[in-house]
Amino acid sequence: MIKPMSFLYVPVIALVVLLGATASTAAPSADSPDQVTIDRLASLFAAVSFDHAAHVEIAGDCATCHHHTTGDGAGTGRCGRCHAQSPKTAEVACGSCHQVDPFSAAALERKADDRYQYHVDKPGLKAAYHWNCLGCHEQSGGPTGCGDCHPRTPAGDAFYRAGAYAPKTAAAPAH
Repeated sequence: MIKPMSFLYVPVIALVVLLGATASTAAPSADSPDQVTIDRLASLFAAVSFDHAAHVEIAGDCATCHHHTTGDGAGTGRCGRCHAQSPKTAEVACGSCHQVDPFSAAALERKADDRYQYHVDKPGLKAAYHWNCLGCHEQSGGPTGCGDCHPRTPAGDAFYRAGAYAPKTAAAPAH
C-alpha cells in the first residue's frame, strides 16, 4: 500500500536528480565569447577566427574541449593528481597553462632546474591546440589540413620558401 505522504517525495527526488545532473555538466557561461581569434603566429599565418559559439553548440559542454572550466580547479585527469586542491580559475585560456614557446632557453632551463620534473609531459600551446582540435575534427569530418585553418601570409611563404618564394627548378640541360 502506498502512503499518501510518499507522493510528496517524488517531486523532491526528481528535483534533486535534475539539479545533480545539471551541476555535473558545465554549461557555457553568459560571458563566453562568440568568436575567438588565435593569432600567435600572425606574422607567418593568417589569424584563425574560431567560431566559439558554434563549437559550444556542437560540444554541448565546456569540459568537452577544456580540461577545466571557469570556476573549477584543474582537479581532473593528469592535472588532478597534484592540482585537486588548486584554486578556482577565473578564465579558461589555453595559454594560461600551456607555454607559447616550450623549447625556449628559459623554458628548458626551468625544466632542468625542476628536480622533480613536474610538467615535463605538458605540451606547449601549439600542440595543445592541435591535439584538442584535430582529434575531434578527424572524428567529425571537420577541417584537418594545415592550410584549412592556417593560410600562410606572404611573410610565411618567404620564411618557408613556398609559393612565390619557392626555389625555382633548374631547366634540364639540352643534349
